Amino acid sequence: MERTIRQYRAQSKPFTTREENGEKRIEGYFAVFDGEYQLWDGATESVDRHAFDGQLNGDVRCLIDHDTRLVIGRTTAGTLTLRTDEHGLWGSVLINEQDTDAMNLYARVQRGDVNQCSFGFDILDEEFEDRGGGNVHWTIKQVKLYEVSCVTFPAYESTSIAARKDDLANIRQRKTEAWKNAMKERMQKWHSDSSS
Repeated sequence: MERTIRQYRAQSKPFTTREENGEKRIEGYFAVFDGEYQLWDGATESVDRHAFDGQLNGDVRCLIDHDTRLVIGRTTAGTLTLRTDEHGLWGSVLINEQDTDAMNLYARVQRGDVNQCSFGFDILDEEFEDRGGGNVHWTIKQVKLYEVSCVTFPAYESTSIAARKDDLANIRQRKTEAWKNAMKERMQKWHSDSSS
């Protein structure tokens, strides 16, 4: 199922700064595999280990707080490096020392004032699991990755929550319709058998 509403997910693994050979970098994990993100009480999702396959050679940007005016790195420019490992989606951003926004972010990450991250994407494929007792879970299997961000508040966007709640309502409606159709077929079969 392809989702056309841009999704954002955040996680709390901290970033680090690194200076080597005269270059400043911000590095860390933008997404962690198999960890569960809490959407709301009873609803979670996780990112599959292969969700970013085929996405890391595209044109992905590193932003500050998802603000498209604050680009601090880009894969096509060679200033953002992304890779996946068994733990998640890791990135390294080469800081432009002529860019005051980038230098300000570097200083904030270095002090620990900004230390969390997020990523922006469209869902291309996912799986839904009803875990019972009102608990549900989605596994994101494949994404179209647009950006990764260093964020002040790693929170889910309300549009992402609304999209998931709509998904759940649609799933429940389809289950109800399927149950009604199955009952209707049973009744028709029962009437057919009893009139013979």
